[in-house]
Amino acid sequence: MKTETPPQAALALRYGLEVRQSGPWNATIAGLLAHRSVRAYRPDPLPPGTVETLVAAAQSAATSSNLQLWSVVAVADAAKRARLAEIAGGQHHIVEAPLILLFVADLARPAMIAEDAACSATGYDYLESYTVAAIDAALAAQNAVVAAESLGLGTVYIGAMRNDPAAVATLIGLPPRAAVMFGLVVGHADPARPAAVKPRLPQAAVLHHEVYALDAQRAPIAAYDDTARAFQTAQGQKPVGWRALIITRGRDAAALNGRDKLKAVLRLLGFALR
Repeated sequence: MKTETPPQAALALRYGLEVRQSGPWNATIAGLLAHRSVRAYRPDPLPPGTVETLVAAAQSAATSSNLQLWSVVAVADAAKRARLAEIAGGQHHIVEAPLILLFVADLARPAMIAEDAACSATGYDYLESYTVAAIDAALAAQNAVVAAESLGLGTVYIGAMRNDPAAVATLIGLPPRAAVMFGLVVGHADPARPAAVKPRLPQAAVLHHEVYALDAQRAPIAAYDDTARAFQTAQGQKPVGWRALIITRGRDAAALNGRDKLKAVLRLLGFALR
């Protein structure tokens, strides 16, 4: 991990403009601010034991009431990764990289434990339990991301696993009450196709003190649109800004790429979601 980047330079990359901000700083924070989604990989295999190290880091994340309602399926098989890339709309980096970790909201395990003890497990039929499982999976995955980046590896989340959760479940043999929330591609970034640090919203749009303020976000959001357009132009993308992304994604059900049916599919996979 590079630690020599001055804080102001790191903040400027993260926000896409000069930020006058002071506060505590260390190598861990520098690494977090340097995060970028990597979508170009070399096919080189990962060092032995990498998966187990990442999972140990993932298991060190907070978990609600120590229930640990998540699992992860490591997929290195090329044919399976090709099928996952197809489900994800042709995302080539799933095939390029040597590994994708599929993070599972796992209510199958507690159901099995309760059944073995001849006890009821109806508490796991409620939306709360699914929510806990999904949050647990996300917290665990983010720990894995930080660990991977500390080892010099690249990562990118694949939310498009939810385009067809039933197909993903069949591919990796999930039991009822288990579903993949997202994938995490892990590999060696291709230096010939480097990823950039994508600017985030100004803190004025996301940080609230004591009470939430919605109207006050309009000005910083407008400023961020300019920052987003500048970044898109620099990356050779169409400079549409950020608000256009928000509007397009929420315009209608079709924009969700099949995920508008998520509740129905989850019920088919055994989640009662009461």
